[in-house]
Amino acid sequence: MSFVGLFLSGAVLFLNSLLIVGKAEAKSVGVFNLFVGMIQVIIPFYLIITSEQSHWELYNFASIFLFGLTYLYFGITALMGLDSKGLGWFCLWVVVVAIVYTVTAIVHFHDGIGALTWGMWAFLWLLFFLSNTLQMKIDHFLGKVAFIQSWVTLTIPSLLYFMGIWNTPIVNQIWYVVMIGSIVYFAIGLFKLKISIILPASGKT
Repeated sequence: MSFVGLFLSGAVLFLNSLLIVGKAEAKSVGVFNLFVGMIQVIIPFYLIITSEQSHWELYNFASIFLFGLTYLYFGITALMGLDSKGLGWFCLWVVVVAIVYTVTAIVHFHDGIGALTWGMWAFLWLLFFLSNTLQMKIDHFLGKVAFIQSWVTLTIPSLLYFMGIWNTPIVNQIWYVVMIGSIVYFAIGLFKLKISIILPASGKT
């Protein structure tokens, strides 16, 4: 996926994380989702049309649509106040696709950072499904995950790429630590969230 697209996605996910925790207004964030979403639907169409049409080129360009369509769907839902269950089901479909990209990053590309990144995105889209379709009360946790991922998987890697130091040995080592640390933090937060859900439920019985 283009690092320019990743950079824009970082901005969108950052704003969405603030919206989820009640720090931003839905309509203004929705407009930005639509703007970036349209860019990330138009650009991959252009790249596909002008490419050599090899299957791996199509595979890489197609991943951009996952983000573009999510932002368009999210933006329209926020702006029009639509029921979000449809958005959640779409996110579940994206989870399955993201898992395929995770496995492919390991098996075919031998890209550990890429696999961790896609795995984290799959987890984020899964949380959107749980929140929007199953109506689970996880917005605070979801907002934190989205906020961290907006920097760790999108914004900072893009900036490092623009500076020409992404994928250098030292940066790779540092980023393995950053991403594994983020995953551990998410796991701890998920455990605490599970406990907070179980305890009130058990107290009612």
